[in-house]
Amino acid sequence: MNKLNIDFEKVDGLVPAIIQDADTNKVLMLGYMNQEAIDITLETKKVTFFSRTKNRLWTKGETSGNFLHVASLTVDCDNDTILIKAKPVGPVCHTGDDTCFAEENKSKTFFIDELRAIIKDRKNNPTDKSYTASLFAKGINKVAQKVGEEAVEIVIEAKDDNKELFMGEAADLLYHYLVLLEAKGYELDEVMEVLIDRHQKK
Repeated sequence: MNKLNIDFEKVDGLVPAIIQDADTNKVLMLGYMNQEAIDITLETKKVTFFSRTKNRLWTKGETSGNFLHVASLTVDCDNDTILIKAKPVGPVCHTGDDTCFAEENKSKTFFIDELRAIIKDRKNNPTDKSYTASLFAKGINKVAQKVGEEAVEIVIEAKDDNKELFMGEAADLLYHYLVLLEAKGYELDEVMEVLIDRHQKK
């Protein structure tokens, strides 16, 4: 049963599947799938392709152990291309590279967008157990005060050589800064626009 409404007839029974890192948004590789490969992928939560050269199904990582664990699977607007967001275990390419396009896949900054979404949800759907919700409940002055406190603490830690403590304060400052932006009703993208505009004027 074609549960995803994929138009296999348009592409001779195989559709391209773009694999994207669920955490970094980096494109990892491209493969092809038939209905059986999709069914197995959905059942096992490990990306499985149809190999056109070997004329058989193969699960990515079946020999290397570098599996691609599925986070989500969507179909494009023409119903003939799949986008799979996955969490890779080890290098994706057989050459040992992070991706099949010889790109590094190290950045974790994409998580900021996920964190922003969580913060927004805590503001719109507060719960008693949420520290973030409690900050919003205390008002803008308290949120701004917390940003100031964390800024002072990171300055203090910057003078020492304890990386663990410094990184902890850095994380605290970034988190509270994002809470402050949400409390003000501003988007991080607006801050990025200011930085981009300044850069372009140089």
